[in-house]
Amino acid sequence: MKKVILAYSGGLDTSCAVRWLKEQGCAVICFIADLGQGLGKGEDFAAIEMRALAAGASKVYIKDLQDEFVQDFVLPALKANAIYEGKYLLATALGRPLIAKYLVEIAHKEKAHAVAHGCTGKGNDQVRFEVTVGILDPKLEIIAPVRDWEFKSREEEIEYAHMYNIPIDVSKKKPYSIDRNIWGISIEAGVLENLEQEPPEDAYLITKSPTQISTYPKYIEIYFEKGVPKKLDGKTYKLKTLINQLNEIGGLYGVGRTDLVENRLVGIKSREIYEAPAATILHVAHKELESLVLDRELAHFKEIISLKYAELVYYGLWYSLLKEALDSFVNSTQKHVTGSIKLKLFKGSCIPAGRKSSYSLYKKELSTYGKEDKFNQNYASGFIKIWGMPYKR
Repeated sequence: MKKVILAYSGGLDTSCAVRWLKEQGCAVICFIADLGQGLGKGEDFAAIEMRALAAGASKVYIKDLQDEFVQDFVLPALKANAIYEGKYLLATALGRPLIAKYLVEIAHKEKAHAVAHGCTGKGNDQVRFEVTVGILDPKLEIIAPVRDWEFKSREEEIEYAHMYNIPIDVSKKKPYSIDRNIWGISIEAGVLENLEQEPPEDAYLITKSPTQISTYPKYIEIYFEKGVPKKLDGKTYKLKTLINQLNEIGGLYGVGRTDLVENRLVGIKSREIYEAPAATILHVAHKELESLVLDRELAHFKEIISLKYAELVYYGLWYSLLKEALDSFVNSTQKHVTGSIKLKLFKGSCIPAGRKSSYSLYKKELSTYGKEDKFNQNYASGFIKIWGMPYKR
C-alpha cells in the first residue's frame, strides 16, 4: 500500500482528498501546520485531527510552526517590502514553502514515497508546493487529488463529504474557499466570482466594516530595530505576539481589507479578497521608516528589488538562488532602519502620523521655508545648468 503524506488544512478539499486517496489504495498520513491560523485566539487542532481521522487518515502530525513562519518567512518579506501587484501581502504564498519543507521531512521520517496537497489545477499553491518539494527532494512523487478526481464543483465535494459523514465547515449557501495564517486571510469562490458584486460582509472574518467603526481614530506607535518590529506603544513584544496584537487592533478599525483581481501564475485572472490587518500596518510603518533613513538611490533601487522579491514568493521560488541573493541585498539595506513610526488607524485606513529615527536623513534646516533655512538657493542655478546640459539640442 502506497504511503502518502497529505498537507491537511481541515477544509473541504483536503478532507475529501483523504477519503479519495484512501479509495485509491493509499495509506494517508495527514500533516497539519500551525501557522497561527487562529490569529491569536487559538485553533481547535484536536477537532481538525478528528476530522482527518474521520475522513480516513491513518495518522496525523500537528506541528506548531508559528515562530519559524514569522521569523524565517514573514520577516524577510517585510524587510523586502514584498507586495504582489501592489495589494497582496503574500500571507498564503509565504506559508506554502514552509509547509512543503515539513511534508518532505515527514515523508523521510515515515519512509513515504509520495506527498499530496489539496490545491486545484488552476491555482498558485500547486506550483508553490510542487516546486518546493522538487527542490528539496526531487525523488518524491507528488499527488494532486483535486486535479485528478471526478468532482466538477465545490457543491459536488460538499455532497461527497456528507455521503461519508466527513465533518466540514462549508455549505452550499456559503461556499467560500478560505486560507488563513497569522499574516493574513485569503477568501475566494462563491459570490466573490461575480466581479460586479461588492463582497458581502459575511465573507470577512476578522475586520469590521468601516461603516460600523467609531468616529474616533486610534493612534499607535511601532518601533523597529534594523528592520525588525520590536515594540508597540513602547512595550516590547515577540514578533508573533506583536503581529497578533496588531491583527486585533487593526481588525477593530477595519484595516487590511483588499479586493484584488490578480494575475495568477498559471495565466488566468482571479478575484481574491484578503484580510491582513497586522501585515498592512507593519508594511506601512516599515516603508515609512525606510523613506526616512535610506538615501534616494538606494530607496529607488530597492523598489525594483521589492517587486522581484514579491514575484519570487508568489511564483513559489522561495528556495531559489535568486531569492537567496536578494535576501543578502535586502538585509544590507536594513542596518539603519531603526526608529519609531506613529500611525493613525481610522475607518479602514492606516496613515503615518509621526516619524522618528536617529538615522534620519531629513534635515529641517535644509527643507524648511522658514527663517531657519540654511539651504543656499544660489547653488540651484548651476546645478540645473549641469543637470540639463545633456538634454539641450
